Amino acid sequence: MGDPIHPGVDLEIAVSQATANTLGMDLRWQPTRNVAEVREALAAFETEKPDALVVLPDAVMIEGRRETAEFALRNRIPAVSGWGMFAHSDGLFTYGPRLSESFKRLAHYTARILKGAAPSDLPIERSTHLEFIVNAKTASRIGLSLPQQLLGFADEIIE
Repeated sequence: MGDPIHPGVDLEIAVSQATANTLGMDLRWQPTRNVAEVREALAAFETEKPDALVVLPDAVMIEGRRETAEFALRNRIPAVSGWGMFAHSDGLFTYGPRLSESFKRLAHYTARILKGAAPSDLPIERSTHLEFIVNAKTASRIGLSLPQQLLGFADEIIE
């Protein structure tokens, strides 16, 4: 699920589709342009439940994260995303950039622009601080037992 116009969506879908194909899984892309569409998608999922939800880290899905996590909990479906706030809203886990670090870099870019740098001259940076947050409480509530090895990789475990 995710906003079909957020930057990077085509790459995220392509990589997800390739991974699903490799694992012998079916991927069904569900575009959600606003929170009303998130609600519609979740209502449709009530009749044809997915085995899992991958929630793209975009503004629409962040706004709809609590409803999405509640749906997943109620239906005992693992739901994962790329931003930590999803795990903190009862998603199963997240793996992605540490937003606090991204915001610091944004401040650095802003300062350079205010000092006269042309935005087109600034390099594009990839996040170097990724975080893996596991919500062990959610895992227990949906009936999943998490391997200790997986928990050992976590930057944060929500109990």
